[in-house]
Amino acid sequence: MNNTTKGQHPIDLSRSRLLANLTTPRLIEAGLRRDEGVLVSSGAFCAETGDRTGRSPNDKFIVEDPHYKDDIWWGAVNRPFQPEAFSRLREKVEAYIQGIDLFVFDGFAGADPEYRLPVRIVTERAWHNLFARQLFIRPQPQELEDHQPGFTVISVPGFKAHPETDGTNSEVFILVSFARRLVLIGGTEYAGEIKKSIFSVMNYLMPKKGVVSMHCSANKGESGDTALFFGLSGTGKTTLSADPQRRLIGDDEHGWSNNGIFNFEGGCYAKCIRLSRQNEPQIWDAIRFGAVVENVVFDKETRQVDYDRKDKTENTRAAYPIEHIPGAVVPSVGGHPGVVIFLTADAFGVLPPISRLSREQTMYHFISGYTSKLAGTETGVTEPEATFSACFGAPFLPLHPQRYAELLARKINEFGSRVYLVNTGWTGGPHGVGERISLPYTRAMISAALSGAIDDTEFKSHPVFQVDVPQHCPGVPSELLNPKSTWADASAYDAKAVHLAQGFKRNIGKFEVDQEILDAGPRV
Repeated sequence: MNNTTKGQHPIDLSRSRLLANLTTPRLIEAGLRRDEGVLVSSGAFCAETGDRTGRSPNDKFIVEDPHYKDDIWWGAVNRPFQPEAFSRLREKVEAYIQGIDLFVFDGFAGADPEYRLPVRIVTERAWHNLFARQLFIRPQPQELEDHQPGFTVISVPGFKAHPETDGTNSEVFILVSFARRLVLIGGTEYAGEIKKSIFSVMNYLMPKKGVVSMHCSANKGESGDTALFFGLSGTGKTTLSADPQRRLIGDDEHGWSNNGIFNFEGGCYAKCIRLSRQNEPQIWDAIRFGAVVENVVFDKETRQVDYDRKDKTENTRAAYPIEHIPGAVVPSVGGHPGVVIFLTADAFGVLPPISRLSREQTMYHFISGYTSKLAGTETGVTEPEATFSACFGAPFLPLHPQRYAELLARKINEFGSRVYLVNTGWTGGPHGVGERISLPYTRAMISAALSGAIDDTEFKSHPVFQVDVPQHCPGVPSELLNPKSTWADASAYDAKAVHLAQGFKRNIGKFEVDQEILDAGPRV
């Protein structure tokens, strides 16, 4: 156990008891001793996050530091927070942590040493530090000797803000200051805020170095070929990249530099609602001692988890080190990707299960970042709704989406990557009428894209979405590839396709893009 930390702190920790860089067993013991959670039958540490079972985007702010404010894409995603208010809140947090135990993790974001960011994660909860230890890149002992954090995260869920005097939106706050290289998190037990705050930081720092920062997973084939999987939550990004036939590089956050692909993280943070060993064996087996599960339902006597239940939230989660995935690539780096997959879960049931994108269509769909909300997942949502998140990760983009899109297009052009749009959503009708495309069929289509076999077949342009649709794919019924043929009512399909196309058009209108990119979008 190392109870000292090196380097300057952007917040005064001198009057706290620092428990620094504890091992995984020591953190689990501390969490159990402090009644922060229990061990379930798989050996994983199980914690509950209270009323915040997901991110709190309305409570996240970026400090409007004078040197940085002209860079930021201000708006609904990046809300400004005044430097003076940040300083006052920082002082209150300093007063709160006097005399209490704080757990410290020193590590890195970024598996490529040329681009990695040294981070320090300071948490009030032992299990939050276990989460950080599994999600960030764990240093070698010698690397701790001169570890100087480039960014520090302070997470104190027990401290709650007063919106009237602190300038926050609620008692919860996630505040990022690029000038102080500091993130303050308070009022929320949801551990995902820790990892996503550093992802936002990397999304600011990396493009300035010519690196595309990406909300995507990545894996590597037997021949060393690398593939990327972009997608919003619920589209299958983690599931599809955890392929027994390929080696996982990472499941969520990556950079693409002139050296190739590198993972920002040292672990995975997977949704585990309806998790099964049959469909997702790698993730199932990764949830063992050292892993963290959040908000799952388990039997009080046997401690057996029921992953089908969503009593507390649909957003049940599991965090585990990447080494828990057999054959994972460590260090988590790969070559330039030959194939890029955009994943969407289309609950309208009108997008083809797989289609090939041109350069202009790639830009269009990357800027769009489409998926859909399901009926019943949020209050007031009674039927599927189109959701657009620029670059498949708008909540984590401090810069304008065009910056990321231009960098990605440049890399794809330079290295000749092939791009496909894969719908993991519905076929035969919208949600509630049709059925979800089966995972084995989706895996077969992706395998054909990765091997190049799908490019040997005939393609036809979709009359509404203009994407090239393959007419055959090994292991997939041909009628599934053309979504209109799976609907009982062809006219109903046409109406729903036009409805979605209109949603695309309204969304892309928010951005200033070249006419050739606009022309590559759906026809209305």
